[in-house]
Formats: sequence, C-alpha cells, structure tokens
Amino acid sequence: MSSATVTQAPARKPGAPTASGRLFLVLIAVCTAVTAANIYLAGPLLPLIAHDFGSTPSAVAWIASVAQFGYATGLLFFAPLGDRVNRRPLVAALSVATTAALLAGAAASGTTTLAVAVFVAAAATVVPQLLVPLVAERAPAHHRARHVAAVIAGLFTGIVAARVLGSLVGQAYGWRFVFAGSAALTLVLGLATAFALPSEKRRRTGALFAGIAALPGLVRTSPDLWRACLRQAGMFGTWSALWTTLALLLTSTRGGSHGSYGFSTATAGLFGLFGLAASAVAPLAGGFVDRFGATKVVRAAYGLAAVSVPLFWLGGQVLWALFVAAIALHAALVASHVANQTLALTTTSTPATANTAYVVAGFTGGALASALAGTAFSHWGWGGVCAVAGVWLVLGWVTTAVRR
Repeated sequence: MSSATVTQAPARKPGAPTASGRLFLVLIAVCTAVTAANIYLAGPLLPLIAHDFGSTPSAVAWIASVAQFGYATGLLFFAPLGDRVNRRPLVAALSVATTAALLAGAAASGTTTLAVAVFVAAAATVVPQLLVPLVAERAPAHHRARHVAAVIAGLFTGIVAARVLGSLVGQAYGWRFVFAGSAALTLVLGLATAFALPSEKRRRTGALFAGIAALPGLVRTSPDLWRACLRQAGMFGTWSALWTTLALLLTSTRGGSHGSYGFSTATAGLFGLFGLAASAVAPLAGGFVDRFGATKVVRAAYGLAAVSVPLFWLGGQVLWALFVAAIALHAALVASHVANQTLALTTTSTPATANTAYVVAGFTGGALASALAGTAFSHWGWGGVCAVAGVWLVLGWVTTAVRR
C-alpha cells in the first residue's frame, strides 16, 4: 500500500446548508420578491392611474382588489400542480405569461382593460407558492421554519419595493413605465429560477387538476390546516384593508373623516419603507416557530395586530401613529404568516396542495377585505377602513378559538 497521506475534508455538520444550497435559496428569495411585487403594483399607483384615465383614486381603488382575486384564482389552479408536475417548465411558462399580461397592462387604454391585465398577471404570478413547498421539502426538519422565513422575507421585500419604488418611479416616469419595468424583471428572474430548479420526475395519476377537487377534503380532515387558513385570512384581510387604502388617505385633500395629508404619490409611497419591518422580523419569527411552536407565535401576532388597528385609526389625524401602526402590523403579519405557512406545509402528505388551500384562503380574505375597505373609505372615510380591519381580525381569531 502507498504511504502517501490522505487528507480528508472536514465533515459538514448534518443539516447545514451547502454554498450551492444557500445560493439557490437566495435566488428563490429574489425571484419571490420580484414576482410578489406584481400583485401590489396597482395599489400605490392608483392616484396616477386615476389621473391618466380622468377619474378619482377612490373610483379606481377596485383595481387593487382585482389583483388579489386574480392571485387567489391562480393559486387555486396552478399551485396544486407542484405535487403533480415538473416545476421547471411550469415556472418558465407562468413567468412568460405574467410578462405578457404586465405589458398589456402598460398599454391599457381604460380601466376595464387594465383590470383584465392585472387579473391575468396576478393569476400567473403564483411562482412563489410553487417554490415555498420545494424549499420546505429540501430544508432540514429543525431549520424548516427558518428556510420558509427566508422566502417570506423575499416576498415582503417585494411588497415594499412595489410600494416604494413603484411610487417613486411612477411619479418620475408614469405608471405605465412601472408596469413595463416589472415585466422585464419578471421575465429575467423567472427564467433564471426555472433554469436553476432541479428536474423532477413525477408519476402523475388521475386528472391534472385533481388537486383542486382534493382541497375541501384536505382542509376538512386537517384541523391544523383549517386553523392556519382561517387565521391567516383574518390577519391578511386586516393588513389588506389598511394597506391597500393607505395611499388614498395619504394623498387625499378632502379633510374630515377622509384625512387631509395631501402628500404626493412619491411621498406616500415612502411609507412602504415601514414594510421592511416584515423582512427583518421573518428570520426571527422562523426561529421562534422552530423553538416554541406555531400556535404561540400566531397568538402573539394577533395581539400585536389588535394594538395596531386603533393606532391606524388615530393615524387618520396624527402622523406618528401611522408610523408605529405600520411597523407593528407588518411585524404581526409576517410572524403569523411564517407560523401558519410552516404549519400548513408540514401537516399533510401533500404540501403543495395544502399550501394552495392556505394561500388561497389568505388572499381571498385579503381581497374581500380590501374591496370592502375601498367602499368604506368612499362612504365613511378612514374610520370605516379601520372598522373593516378590526372586524376581519376578530373574525379570524374567534372562528378558530374553539377546538373542533
């Protein structure tokens, strides 16, 4: 035998991510940020869209709700496919479809055409919810919530970018430029992510969209999934009611119950920077879920949100209250989301289908609440919006407080 010395590489700690694994997680988080921003593009641009079409911001507020209904629809049809088909071509196809819809929106000649384009773009931009189950599958069990939290941090960073950068760029170059720019980013990041995804060989049985039919039974037979769905619908509805109408409050000059800040679209968009609290809280929330469990984290998040709603109401007249409320509500939303989504992904044997039920429930609650909030703002001002948010929060907790 040879006397040459053999040097072995130090053993990697079991469960520790490799360099390629970390890069893969970063790519997914960035792709999630870009695609998630598409759902919220219209919200901060409503004053500019209304001016372009000769309308009022409150009269076009429904377009922001259309995006959430579109996203919920896309989740219902496309997200369950993650359990049945190869995700690589699916992510590529959805990225191309989103790009085409955003470009159609940039060229829209009226609110109806724009709403259709926004609906299609939001329905096709479900790529993040195809990737989250993949991240959960690849993560070590004791770090699963932390890995899910990394992707959720990317998602909320995208929401912040949609409000802040969308407002600033829209003020400088117009809302159509924002839609076109988002289309280009979506195409590049979506195709890059699709190329990096592992090739999956799925043995499909039954109809392609059989996952949709399985959703009611899956939720009915899993109490943990049922609670996660309803609690996140309540939390996300509270956030959506307040956040999608915040631009109307900040840019309004009507005074009275409607508020009278009179900020420009760009200045109002800077309020989105408070959403960075969500990106900072996500890793902490993931660690807390891994250590203390999802239920305790959700309970604490609901308590924090309950404090933020009256602060938002006070913020209709006092600016500092809006600052505190925005930070508190974003922290509550992301903590609840990390806990509930981790629970949804790990409570059944079909994580993509369970994740679909969870996210569809959340976005349906958000779409309904934001639609009611737009009507409430038109009739009762900011106080009406805060009332919608408070009712949604109470419903989300009370309906799940009694164990089935």
